[in-house]
Formats: sequence, C-alpha cells, structure tokens
Amino acid sequence: MFPRLLVFDLDGTLIDSRIDLANSINAMLAYLGKPLLPHAVIAGYIGDGASMLVRRALGDPEGDVHDAQFVDRALAFFLDYYRIHKLDFTYVYDGVVNALEAIRSAHPRTRMAVLTNKPVRPSRDICAHFGLDRFFFQNYGGNSFHTKKPDPTGLLALIAEASALYPTAPPVKPAQTVMIGDSDVDVLTARNCGALAIGCTFGLAPHSLPAAAPDALADAPSDWPGLLGTLTTNLPHLDGQHL
Repeated sequence: MFPRLLVFDLDGTLIDSRIDLANSINAMLAYLGKPLLPHAVIAGYIGDGASMLVRRALGDPEGDVHDAQFVDRALAFFLDYYRIHKLDFTYVYDGVVNALEAIRSAHPRTRMAVLTNKPVRPSRDICAHFGLDRFFFQNYGGNSFHTKKPDPTGLLALIAEASALYPTAPPVKPAQTVMIGDSDVDVLTARNCGALAIGCTFGLAPHSLPAAAPDALADAPSDWPGLLGTLTTNLPHLDGQHL
C-alpha cells in the first residue's frame, strides 16, 4: 500500500537555500558589527526556524547573552534582508520535480504537502517561484502554529486536512503518512505522531540523521518513488483501508 500523505521539508530537501540564508545571516552580523561566519558553519545552524538560526549565529542559542530587544532587532533585519535576497542563489535540487511528477502520476490520490520551520510566507513564495506549489495541497511554516517541528502539531494538522480531501475514504492515519526531510528534526517530527520518515542525505544536515534512525535514506530525490513503494510494503494491513 502506497502512503496516503507525503509531507516534505523545504530547505535541504526540496531546495538548496544555504547560500542565500548564509548571506542573509552575514548581512545581519555586519549590520550589528559582529564578525562574519563561514557558510558551512551557518548551514549547520539551519533547521529550527529563523529565530533559532539568528540566535545561534549570535552565539546565544539559549538566550542567555543578549536581551530580547537586541535579538528581535537582529531577527527583523535578517528577515527583511532574506525576503529580498531569498532567490539570489537558491535552486531546486536536481530530480525533485521529476520525482514529484512520478509520484503524482503513479499515485494521483496520494496527497503531498510542505511542512518547514522556515517562516510560511517565504516558504510559499519560493515554492510558487519554482512552480513547486502545484504539487502541494498545503504549505505550512514555522510560524503557522504555536510551535515548530519536531513538535507534531503541524504534521497532525496536515493529516487531518488530508483526511478531509478523501471524503469517501476512512481518515488518513499517521502510519499512512511519510515525512521526508534532511535532518533529525524531520525524523523526530514523524516519530512524535507515529508517522514514517525518510532522511535525505543530500541535504543540509545529513550528519544528524543516523542518531534519529529514519525508516529509509534517500541519497537523491530520484530515490523517493522507489523508497516510498518499498517502505510501506512491509507494514501490517491497515484495517482494509483503500483509496
């Protein structure tokens, strides 16, 4: 049985955005009179939302060093700069569009969505710019809910919304859902609600995947269709549910 819902992370999964994010962080640091950081270092800070990215770049991930107003000013500058420069160097990974088209062609009733910790507006703008939005019934960001991944609130909301798209079928179950992402955050999000997870080793945080133990690893987007087919064949029959 093929999954009924596929939920994709954005940065490091569908798109490579590391240069634009790194340039925006360094522009913020320059604005604040602080030393710039290597792109590789900043890439390691990505994945937990804009606020945490900024705090990590400031060397203050726990909020113990800088007051809230300073961090808010830094975050506002970063977001304003990134809003203008988010498409300077960002690109869709090779094979993403072909993989999404193959999935939709072979399994037209499987729904797909985006769940990212990036703020929702740039997430939707980027997907629209590259024409990825045509594949997804929903795109939620880190500010769409009261909490971010790995809290499962966003994923559970997508499961409920996907169920509403199947009016003649039983509700979508977490076990019929696959979260696809490049970091332990995505794997833990799936684990926290009983969904399956595919880790993308080509992304921004592949070093974090082994400890999280995803159900499968994709070395390229072209691996997704095949992995999704084999990932669920070994699952127990789910109450006779069919599309």
